[in-house]
Amino acid sequence: MSDSWNPVPKMALTDLKIRKAKQRAKGYRLTDALGLSLLVRPSGTKSWQFRYQYLGKEKILSIGSYPIISLAEARTKRDDAKRLVADGKDPSVEKQLQQIDAEAKARMTFKEVADEYYDSLVDRGLAVATLRKKRWHIEDLAKPLHMRPIDQITAAELLHLLKAIERSGRRETAKKLRSTISAIFRLAMVTMRASADPSAALKDALLPPKVTGRAAITDEKEFGQLLRRLDEYTGWPIIPAAMKFQILTCTRPGEARGARMHEIDLENRTWTISPERMKMRREHKIPLSHQAFDIVMENWSEIKGVELLFPSLISNRKLLSENAFNTVLRRLGYSGNEVTAHGFRVTASTILNSREFNPDVIEAVLAHQDTNAIRRTYNRTTYWNQRVDLMQAWADLCNDFRML
Repeated sequence: MSDSWNPVPKMALTDLKIRKAKQRAKGYRLTDALGLSLLVRPSGTKSWQFRYQYLGKEKILSIGSYPIISLAEARTKRDDAKRLVADGKDPSVEKQLQQIDAEAKARMTFKEVADEYYDSLVDRGLAVATLRKKRWHIEDLAKPLHMRPIDQITAAELLHLLKAIERSGRRETAKKLRSTISAIFRLAMVTMRASADPSAALKDALLPPKVTGRAAITDEKEFGQLLRRLDEYTGWPIIPAAMKFQILTCTRPGEARGARMHEIDLENRTWTISPERMKMRREHKIPLSHQAFDIVMENWSEIKGVELLFPSLISNRKLLSENAFNTVLRRLGYSGNEVTAHGFRVTASTILNSREFNPDVIEAVLAHQDTNAIRRTYNRTTYWNQRVDLMQAWADLCNDFRML
């Protein structure tokens, strides 16, 4: 070793002796007992060391600096190291392994696990809209957690994040974010990167969302007026055509905006939406009324490479924007409290039920999933003819409403 060591009597150290130890031109060591000593460097810093024999070789283990590590603590660490030697382990190697493990855990950040969770959702084929919301949860709402080691995140930390969102009036968002965070922690647990899910304790800590129904027109005369205004709309015709198609097929806005020509069977006049585009993740086959089929034919394109029935104005290979339908409704004079594109399904359901059409057939038309598995299978296999009739009846009623 480079330092020269002055001989020191081999007697147990005391705190007083350590405090009185002065720096010298050359470093020296104060010996305690059983291999423990205190190195006093020319700079005046004092560091604990433990000398031991391992596999016939003398080795030195650095224990820490004084006074951060007290004399009593240094002796405890020395004894721990001696037990490792007795067990056939090298204390220096064990210390390195502990440091590597700590560094690895520090690199296991919330963001790292969250990205793995998101990739698993992509592999499972979740709907684009669902993936977009999950990405928003991870990238934006949970950003304060990104660089935190996931096994160090506490319930109090998560509550602070969620309550801030809740106080902004977004109760439903806070609830759904907690659910996303919980799923990320469950992945961390099964991959041995976290021992518990701190978000589980917060289920009852958040206020329940304020439930509000979709804004919708349910009066037949008022709905007829909306349809007339839609017929008279002078803007780009693709959007009102897509909106009418949505109304006539009782689908969700995203399903109508994403309608592709290969999904439509012109011969049998049906539209089959694939599971990945459906909210309930199952195929939905829709009989097209005469009016809906006419819209299909009016917007059918023979241009090679064009798949969308209702493409964007920007590109015939891009979807209409999510706000396209509601933007038209606002231009027609309707506020968001009066009607939204999502509310068209409420309109159809309310009017058809009030006219005493079969409720089970209406639910099948809306692609709602029956909670009873046997009934669910039965409804899907027996209501096709009734759905064909109902879809045509609904289209004819829409024509009648225009005349009210």
